[in-house]
Amino acid sequence: MPLEINERNLTMAFAIRNRATGGGIRLADAVAAIRAHLCPIRDTELVDLSRARGRVLAEDLIARVSLPHWDSAAVDGFALRASDLVPARLNKLTLVGEAAAGHPFGGIIGPRQAVRILTGAPLPMGADLVVMQEACRVDGSCLLVRGDTAGKTHWRVRGEDIDLGSRAIVVGRRLRAQDVALAGALGCKKLQVRRKARVGLFSTGDELCEPGEALANGQIWDANRCILRGLLEHLGCEVVDFGILRDKPELLEGALSRAAHDSDLLVTSGGMSVGSGDHIRSIIGRRGALEMWPLAIKPGKPVGLGDIDDCPILALPGNPIAAVVAFIAVGRPVVDVLSGASDNPPRSLSIPAGFTFEKRSGVRQFLLAEVRACDREESRVMLSDRQGTAMLSALTGSDGFIVLAEDREVVRLGERVDFLPMQGYLS
Repeated sequence: MPLEINERNLTMAFAIRNRATGGGIRLADAVAAIRAHLCPIRDTELVDLSRARGRVLAEDLIARVSLPHWDSAAVDGFALRASDLVPARLNKLTLVGEAAAGHPFGGIIGPRQAVRILTGAPLPMGADLVVMQEACRVDGSCLLVRGDTAGKTHWRVRGEDIDLGSRAIVVGRRLRAQDVALAGALGCKKLQVRRKARVGLFSTGDELCEPGEALANGQIWDANRCILRGLLEHLGCEVVDFGILRDKPELLEGALSRAAHDSDLLVTSGGMSVGSGDHIRSIIGRRGALEMWPLAIKPGKPVGLGDIDDCPILALPGNPIAAVVAFIAVGRPVVDVLSGASDNPPRSLSIPAGFTFEKRSGVRQFLLAEVRACDREESRVMLSDRQGTAMLSALTGSDGFIVLAEDREVVRLGERVDFLPMQGYLS
């Protein structure tokens, strides 16, 4: 079933168009409108831990146990009573047993007794100190240990990691490997997650051919669906690839309308500029509403968000780098909202610039960049040699994007800039 949109069409369009600048809608306004007016998928499902990575948690994970489950040794050594050690002298204790992970000591440690203990083993009753084995000497059943323990007890308190009844993982988290590991440590076999967002993916244009097909004069092989599929699947989407659509309005409209009825989101590339062959904008206007177009970003300005037959559609530019930038700017927030994911995009890094640059005010600009190590000083970020919006080799040779805010006009050598690593989106 398609996503329920609610009564958002004119409201969303009016809200953001009123704040649009001459160069397009500011990115912050667009993202705020996306988060305010799009609706998340309601369907949920139980999945095994083995299939949970990348899914969005549908309910808080409440700890049914404490971690660790019991007071436990943090090092290999000897468990004993701190009161039995006299400072500044060699103390003689009696070894009465051993404790290992999975094999606890069953008795109670009495006065001047000790138990050999390995990391992770439950702390024996009566003990309140673990002395590292390097500080001890064993002679048969006799343990010799100095009284100076430097104030470290070397054991972990029950629940110091996770308390029984606490929220271990918050609803909306897109689960990473470490989140799944924590759920496993808490004894969970399955997790309640949101259904994957079903995304219909299209490329448009008479010039496009499938990779490997013979090219006619003026044609190119389509790369956009390859990279957009990767971006969407990285966010846990179920992608249905509808291939290439030719620049025929009736063909485009029919294909998009059919796909809308079985999708939560449509994503297209191409057809969003102002040329006579750019039909996607007009189709969206006939079948729904174009709620934002264009954006005040560079590259990627001709990106639109609207709906077709009550299914959201994200219409991206045709040039590959512009399509990637537009997806980073607005595609991820759209997918996050539809998937029920919390607002937690990859964080940018603040790095000194190894270049100078000037830009136009009012536009958020994304520049391909590389991070370079410097001898005896902080690493610097450098502009990639090529910034063309159709140069895929520039994308593969870069570490990420420098992001310059709308009100920033000049970057001087050594000034800090925001750097967005590629790994947060493509991996």
